[in-house]
Amino acid sequence: MSFLDVVLASATLGGLYGLVAMGLSLQYGVARIMNLSYGEFLIAGAFLAQVLFTQWGISPLWALILALPLGFVLQWLVYQVLLVPLVRRTGAGPQLEIDSILVTFGLLFVAQGVMLVLFGGNYFSYAYLADPIDILGSRQAVSRLLVLCLALLMGTGLYLLLTRTHMGTVVRAVAVEPRFAPLVGIDVRRTAALAYGFGGALAAASGVLISMFLPFSAAMGTMFAMKALIVVVMGGVGNLMGCLLAGLLLGVAETLVASYVDPGLTLAVNYGLFLVVLLLRPTGLFAKTSR
Repeated sequence: MSFLDVVLASATLGGLYGLVAMGLSLQYGVARIMNLSYGEFLIAGAFLAQVLFTQWGISPLWALILALPLGFVLQWLVYQVLLVPLVRRTGAGPQLEIDSILVTFGLLFVAQGVMLVLFGGNYFSYAYLADPIDILGSRQAVSRLLVLCLALLMGTGLYLLLTRTHMGTVVRAVAVEPRFAPLVGIDVRRTAALAYGFGGALAAASGVLISMFLPFSAAMGTMFAMKALIVVVMGGVGNLMGCLLAGLLLGVAETLVASYVDPGLTLAVNYGLFLVVLLLRPTGLFAKTSR
């Protein structure tokens, strides 16, 4: 495996990890709810693309366009139906985090069970733009390069949306200080539902991208959710650009270990990095230090 092979593989995997983590970070940073079922909605997006492509020949790019609004609506409904009652009963205190973890943990098994009934426990994949092209001597499948470009495009687009628009300013205000946001006319619960929906859209879109070049199964959602959590901690909770950079770092570490050491040690590297960051910089590698 050449150096350029490693670079491109690391960038593709890392960009995807960063995109997945940005959605989870957005949900937790604004709504203060850790969504343990996040990975199941990601896998649902992968199955959407797989069914559309294998059954009706519809391109995954069209599935991506469809997955964005569907993911938004589904997660917006999850927040409104399941989580708003918890917010009303517990407020924004520690009890909300405990109750919401239990609710989303239950939702994880419900969503996973539905997908297991519909699709079984086998691994799925399909060939889309699998023909390789030559880039400076490195042969890469077109689908991998497309995934890299789309992941970086969507991640950068979300970052610009949240930092260059009025809506983004509102979302960041709620993320920074939800207690004082109502004083300037911000509806905290409406904004939290909006952020939860955006996180769901990213999850579904990430699932479509994953299906384009990786095999997946109905039981893989938890693995992606855990990797997203690792990236969120490494990048700093609520720091979207930090998530993207941390995702790239994790992708580089996984690819190097898989290429030059042992593919079976990739999970060990993930959790090893996670523990090192928690010990040395618990606020995240790219979090702003307070004076």
